[in-house]
Amino acid sequence: ISASARHPTLLWARDAAQAEAMRVQRRNSRYLATAEFPAPLQVTDDFDLAVAHASGGLLIVATPMSGLASVLRALPSGPQVPGLFWLCKGFQEGTGLLGHEVAKQAWQGGRVGVLSGPSFAQEVAAGQPTALVAASHDAALCEQAVAALHSDNLRIYTTDDPIGVEVGGAVKNVMAIATGLADGLQLGFNARAALVTRGLAEMVRLGVALGARADTFMGLSGLGDLVLTATGDLSRNRTVGLRLAKGQALRQIVAELGHVAEGVLSAPTVLKRAQALGRVAHTKVKRFVELTGTPSPNGLADLWGQVWFIDAGQRLGRTFDAFKQRWFRPHPGSAPSARLRHACRARVPRLAYAQAPGPVRSPWRGRSGSACRGAGALRCSRCVRAMR
Repeated sequence: ISASARHPTLLWARDAAQAEAMRVQRRNSRYLATAEFPAPLQVTDDFDLAVAHASGGLLIVATPMSGLASVLRALPSGPQVPGLFWLCKGFQEGTGLLGHEVAKQAWQGGRVGVLSGPSFAQEVAAGQPTALVAASHDAALCEQAVAALHSDNLRIYTTDDPIGVEVGGAVKNVMAIATGLADGLQLGFNARAALVTRGLAEMVRLGVALGARADTFMGLSGLGDLVLTATGDLSRNRTVGLRLAKGQALRQIVAELGHVAEGVLSAPTVLKRAQALGRVAHTKVKRFVELTGTPSPNGLADLWGQVWFIDAGQRLGRTFDAFKQRWFRPHPGSAPSARLRHACRARVPRLAYAQAPGPVRSPWRGRSGSACRGAGALRCSRCVRAMR
């Protein structure tokens, strides 16, 4: 609708009956009933005709993540194919792939990118001010998106970090479910702020591990989209959390929602990919999404306490390390060359006592502790710095 204000636009729908209904009613009564189609916006169920219409322009795929691969495989190959952006957010079910990873497998050689950011469809269709980010390694493609879509009401920014944009768009859906659940249980604004903030921190860690830049998550596709989806009443994923808090089963919520809530599918995938990278992230969020009975404040408090004590333990470990480095000195009788191999792969003085199986003789006379493995609640200062 927004694009048709400046360009002749052809909307393709895979369901022929749905396409015919939209042609007759001049609106999408199923998903966006309040928005009337402008005259330049036409509808078709002919995929080849839609691709041909975009020749010299842009193809924008607005399917759920589950439909991205099939659309890409149906595209022809060659220089005549226009540049393509997708709007879907999340991970592919089963494989756990992000959009750019799906594109590499399904459509070789195409000029592709992702268009993302804080945007409720109802507000974009109504012409309310919105800002999005176009992300691609192809700078010319990003500039093409700006030229085609940038307007008074829709601002388009660009970045060359599609991985960061996609991770932000996927993980924020999971955190929106968690935030909706906390709000539904009336845990207060403090808990909401903490969940959003710590969720952003986990999002950054996962994204950087997957190859993204940390600063990308401070922009529209990270912090901006997270705040909107976690707090906005139009958010489908937030609605899932609110209804979980009322005691409804997850299957019932998904069946009655009528729209795709990508966070439900993304939660276990986020956990799986984080664990594969050696980072224990989003365990609490996965527990939220897997609830099928009646969630209770006590159950959520147990999860919240687990998160709090893990974070507090790590902070206490750093404080204890600094204290010992300042006030403790090795015993004069200890061998100056006595060192222990730490998880950070540095041979450093034995200054921290972390959780690890079995006692290890300390280089300090008369003292013994456990070797730093970089896996307990307390770590040596160099290991902590290496993980931050």
